[in-house]
Amino acid sequence: MEDLLNNDNLIMKKLLLIGVFTITFFAANAQVKNWTLQECVVYALENNISVKQSELDVQTTALERSDAVGNFLPSINASASVSKTTGLGLNPVTNQLENRVFLSANGGVNLGYTLFDGLRNVRQVQRADISQLASQYRLDKMKDDIALFVANSYLQVLLNKANLEVVLTQNDVTKNQIVRTQQLVDAGSIPRGDLLEIQATNASELQRIAVAENAVQISLISLAQLLLIKDYANFDIANDDFNVVNEEIAETPVNTLIESAKVNRQEIRIAESQVALAQKDIQIAKGALLPTVNAFFGYDTRYSDGDITTPFNQQIYLNDGIGYGLSLSVPILNGFRARNNVSRSKINLDRTQFQLEQAQLDLESNVYQAMVDVRGSKRAYEAAQVAFESQELAYTYAKDRYDVGRTNAFDFSQSKLRYDNARIEINRTKYDYIFKLKVLELYFGVDPTQLKF
Repeated sequence: MEDLLNNDNLIMKKLLLIGVFTITFFAANAQVKNWTLQECVVYALENNISVKQSELDVQTTALERSDAVGNFLPSINASASVSKTTGLGLNPVTNQLENRVFLSANGGVNLGYTLFDGLRNVRQVQRADISQLASQYRLDKMKDDIALFVANSYLQVLLNKANLEVVLTQNDVTKNQIVRTQQLVDAGSIPRGDLLEIQATNASELQRIAVAENAVQISLISLAQLLLIKDYANFDIANDDFNVVNEEIAETPVNTLIESAKVNRQEIRIAESQVALAQKDIQIAKGALLPTVNAFFGYDTRYSDGDITTPFNQQIYLNDGIGYGLSLSVPILNGFRARNNVSRSKINLDRTQFQLEQAQLDLESNVYQAMVDVRGSKRAYEAAQVAFESQELAYTYAKDRYDVGRTNAFDFSQSKLRYDNARIEINRTKYDYIFKLKVLELYFGVDPTQLKF
């Protein structure tokens, strides 16, 4: 019995070890992936739902072009029928009325081809080509927008992490100050009120840490949702310290940026393609005012068992026939529909030309605004750096005075709070400046996957 218990214990220990090993193995392999900005942008462009929908639009326009090309092909149709007649009926072979039961069959092939339709088929192919280009432009614009959204969301995570680092670092200082102050209070060098003031500062900083940690988590979840990543627990970004790069683009003359944007931005291309589509619609509508010429060819044959003297294969040969010819259709009056369609198309052309003009004005305005934003954010960043240097000196001075008991805890905590806020402000202005530079780069024609950081 004792041996049996020992064996059971041994087995349980082995199972426990296996379980611990398995849990440890999976925990080690379920590591958090730290995504770089480049990885996030590429992943979003491959998986974002809006991008996928735009890609489907491109596929749809490809099918529209296939339909337009198919209009140049002849139409070929085959038909066949079989019937059984009882009583008095017409024998399709002898063409005589007969009062009997007989089986009959008919079959044929018909071919039609449009020789001229006012060049509408030609225009439809040209229109489909333009429509396909327009859908590609919209896809490219969608990718630019998604890349910018991802960059902004990524930088927001970096900003929140930097702010969290600020409050964590300063809380470490506060904790050390609590220990130091406790010693001074115990020695009777400073009043107990100073200790209470530092402890109150610590409580406030702990609250700020909780808020900062929550902000980091929320921004990470927002970025993961933008990337369609559901495993929030194992999603994080690489803790890279992004520097301000490519500042020289802010010194580019604004007219140069506008001309580059007109060439590279998709908004203008989309508007131009809409004008081209409207022009093609006018040509297609005018084609309906012209005559249409069609060619046709048909072959048919029949069989009936009412003709018992002629075998099936001979009947098919003897009873066949061919028909061919041309048909002409001239539009004379159709309730003004054709002419009204031309007028509607002309109105639509005017509308798209206004839209193109507006798109050009909007683009110029957006480039000017982007340039103003970059220069304004640069000045704000430089001012934050100057303010930070001043607050850093003031904080160092206040800390030295507090350590030797020449200032009270309240004044010291206020100095430290101003110093913390200066560090947070320098983080905010830095990442805001970086983002504004990326917007300007996109207007300048930089590929969204090649944004410089």
